[in-house]
Amino acid sequence: MRNFRNLDIWKKSMNLVTNIYKTTATLPDTEKFGLISQMQRCAVSIPSNIAEGCSRSSEKEYKRFLEIAQGSSFELETQLLICKAVNHLTSEKVEVLVDEVHQVQRQINGLISTIKTSLRKKR
Repeated sequence: MRNFRNLDIWKKSMNLVTNIYKTTATLPDTEKFGLISQMQRCAVSIPSNIAEGCSRSSEKEYKRFLEIAQGSSFELETQLLICKAVNHLTSEKVEVLVDEVHQVQRQINGLISTIKTSLRKKR
């Protein structure tokens, strides 16, 4: 079993969660059951799925949970762009957060690629 707490990707995604919670606290109360809830759930899903994947015994299962985390990161990116489009957040704030999301996405992609290569070699 892998120790998710040692993974840089997990640590960065935990930092992203913190930043999303701080940011959603500034959104209008009318978004409490809309964007705020959705953005927080997507952000939390990223490190949660990385951690759950680490508990899986097969590389294939681990990869699947990383793919779910990646999907959540794309949802979160979309929601940030919606916040910009409806003027809930400034372009500058969205740019900083989207850059952070992209960093996490690149790391997840890299780990998925490494696992895919490993699985091909085992065949």
